[in-house]
Amino acid sequence: MPPEPIPSVREILAGRTGDELALNDRYLNPQMGRILRTLGFDKIWVHGEGAHLIDADGQRYLDLFGGYGVFALGRNHPEAVAAMEEVMAARTGNLPQLGVTLLSGVLAEQLLARTPGSVGAMVPANTGTEAVEAAIKIARAATGRSRILYAKHAFHGLTLGSLSLNGDEIFRDGFGPLLPDCEAVSFGDLDALQCQLERGDVAAFIVEPVQGKGVNLPPADYLLGAQERCRAAGTLFVCDEVQTGLGRTGRFLAAEHWSLQPDMICLSKALSGGLVPVGAVLVSRAAFDSVFDGMERAVRHGSTFGGNDLAAAAGLATLRVLEREGLVQRAARMGELLLDLTRPLVERYPVVRDVRGLGLMWGIEFGPPEGRRGRALWNALERGQPGLFSQLVTVPLFHEHRIFCQVAGHRMNVIKALPALVIEESEIRRFAVALEEVVTRAEHMPSALTRFGVRVARQAVAARR
Repeated sequence: MPPEPIPSVREILAGRTGDELALNDRYLNPQMGRILRTLGFDKIWVHGEGAHLIDADGQRYLDLFGGYGVFALGRNHPEAVAAMEEVMAARTGNLPQLGVTLLSGVLAEQLLARTPGSVGAMVPANTGTEAVEAAIKIARAATGRSRILYAKHAFHGLTLGSLSLNGDEIFRDGFGPLLPDCEAVSFGDLDALQCQLERGDVAAFIVEPVQGKGVNLPPADYLLGAQERCRAAGTLFVCDEVQTGLGRTGRFLAAEHWSLQPDMICLSKALSGGLVPVGAVLVSRAAFDSVFDGMERAVRHGSTFGGNDLAAAAGLATLRVLEREGLVQRAARMGELLLDLTRPLVERYPVVRDVRGLGLMWGIEFGPPEGRRGRALWNALERGQPGLFSQLVTVPLFHEHRIFCQVAGHRMNVIKALPALVIEESEIRRFAVALEEVVTRAEHMPSALTRFGVRVARQAVAARR
């Protein structure tokens, strides 16, 4: 029997809302479905608006997860949506392949006008991991060297090349052998970096200005010192700004906080306007010209969909909204407010070890409580399930306060927030109040664990029905 005709998108949305998890379990990732049901995160999301997700019951949730930082403009920003509609209405001659189109060139022009003078060309990509892969290739081709350095605890993506620069074994395990000649150095340790650079065979050092896994900020002199040492060694200095770029840290690029002049800058996530996949690598003119150094080498790197008109339009709309609405400056102000409201938790609660952030990239780190009994329980928890304490915070925030946030990395007790840059001050304050309420209760671990266990057990039973 032939399959039934495929309905329109409108018909699917009208007739099959509620089938999301069943479809996921049958055709996509059933383990993700188990996680969502166990934590009670198995909502049916029907709409997104600004800094909020809206479920099938009409409940609004403050989204501090932010699609891993994709929704800097908020969800479904009218100007980003309009840009998509304009491209579709124009019926552009998109992706001629043996040819060039206007919008991608204008996006490159506008990005390079707003970024350090050390970069002078753009290589289009579709995602952050693809941008990192391009940076690896360009660095090796431009320098004639093979070794790539990265920082421990880094996250640069999950395709094979960028996975080779991933500082978390949970992502790497089972996928080897990975790319050869990729080595980690401690984040913030200039001596360790210098020791590797002195071998004279390093093509590039690729680093996140602020590490996404854990929201780890660099020591004050680290990034500028790393850049200087790379230049002296003939090594390309590459900033992965896939998550930190485009206003997230209160500057257009996080690199601006340290007056950096990178040889390459990787961008993605927020550049999409939250609508379509897009990525880019901004490259120094010297490195670019040494790779694409003749007509026969014009196509030695590329991507079928890289630089497509929809992606470029989304990127241009993003830049326009960031500037017209003053969102970069807003991120700086709201980020300072968030830190001011939450840093006092370090003094009030022994279980809160640190609160840190830059702009609207924020994290809170937990550690063992005071007292022998509390420490013993904490250690038992960590042996059984590392990072479980963080779930004692994120789960109540979601169910009791309708605030959606994430643990900042696998097996770590750090919670991270990446709110939309359009978030209202009142929502920042609401989050801070809710956070303290939940931390107060979570610190009393026996009762908090009991509540959490009961909730998880109920969800697990419901998941089996």
